[in-house]
Amino acid sequence: MIDILYFAWVRERIGEAKDQLETEAKTVSELVQELSSKDARYAAAFADPSALRVAVDQKLVDFDASIIEAKEVAFFPPMTGG
Repeated sequence: MIDILYFAWVRERIGEAKDQLETEAKTVSELVQELSSKDARYAAAFADPSALRVAVDQKLVDFDASIIEAKEVAFFPPMTGG
């Protein structure tokens, strides 16, 4: 079981802050494909992965990162400083 967290507009599009999922996905990209196929809300949230950042177990990673041993994956828009 993996916890999937959504922040900012990702959460707003999906309508949930968190999911728990049993998945066969081995990478973040595979997880995104699986989530996108759930329904239109998820498809809209993940339509442009270049507009997203991802963290696996609270470490920023690329979409090709492994999630095999992960307990948590979080999706959020890019952060800006100021």
